[in-house]
Formats: sequence, structure tokens, C-alpha cells
Amino acid sequence: MAEEVKLFGMWASPFSRRVELALKLKGIQYEYIEEDLSNKSPLLLKYNPVHKKIPVLVHNGKPIAESLVILQYIDETWKNNPILPQDPYDRAMAHFWAKFVQEKVLRTMSKAYTCKQEEQEQNRNEVFEQLKILEKELNGKDFFGGDTVGYVDIMAFGMAVCDGVGLTHTLKTGLQG
Repeated sequence: MAEEVKLFGMWASPFSRRVELALKLKGIQYEYIEEDLSNKSPLLLKYNPVHKKIPVLVHNGKPIAESLVILQYIDETWKNNPILPQDPYDRAMAHFWAKFVQEKVLRTMSKAYTCKQEEQEQNRNEVFEQLKILEKELNGKDFFGGDTVGYVDIMAFGMAVCDGVGLTHTLKTGLQG
């Protein structure tokens, strides 16, 4: 029996995009269902009745919500192309930096886009300092995960999607391609 994998998401969501990237890195066939967040579908509300938000991965009829939980589920379910390191210390460090991206960088970027004009410069500078910390951690490597894309890289990809309007470019960091 073929596996059924569906992803409920939104094109502009960094959270949906990171799940999409993980599925693609693992080579998993899936059906993508674009959600209109101003008019949520009955299926989204059925599969995520608690938070009522995207992304939601449905694997063989079983829904999983919250992007970080979904990423871990994907990695544990499909063993090829591991996302998280096997070594416990390296895995803990990956969780640490993913949490930094999630709770610090993305949150500050969001504030920079939604704050009052007079607060924008302060928030942009804070994002710049956070990005410098990430760049230092990369230490000249192409990926946080070493030789291949891993958990923290997927988190940072979501951050880059979120920054589609160019906050990092206005900061003139060395992080952009």
C-alpha cells in the first residue's frame, strides 16, 4: 500500500516552507494543499483543531502539527538523508541553534516588519547582530549540519523565506548569497 502524505501549508509561511524542504530532501512524494488563512478549510480545522494553523502534515490519515514537531517526525519516519545528527551532542547543538533561529531571529524579524516606523532601526540592528552570531557559528562551512543540509539549515531556510522582502539585504550582512 502506498503511503499517503499531505501537507497543508501556505506559500509565504516560513514554517510550511521548512517542512516542504525536509520532505524534498528526504525524497518523499506528497500532496501540497495551499490554505487560505483568512478562510481556513474544514480539513485544516479538523486536522489541527487546537491551534487552527499551518503547517499540518497528514501521514496515512494521521495529522501532525507544528513545524518543529513535523521535522522531527519526518526524520524519524523516513531514515534516508538524516536531518538531525546521530551523535547526541551534535543533535543537542542542532536543537539549540534551531531554537535560536525560531525564538530569536524569526521573532525579531517579525517585529521589524510589524513595528512602528521609529522602532524599525532598532529591530533591524538586533536582527543584524543575531545574524552575525549565526554566521560566526557557520565558521566558513556551507551548512550548519556539516557537509549536508540539516536541521538548522532547514530552519534558516524558513527564515530566508520570511525575509523575502529583503531585511537582511538592507542590513548589508555577508550572509546573503
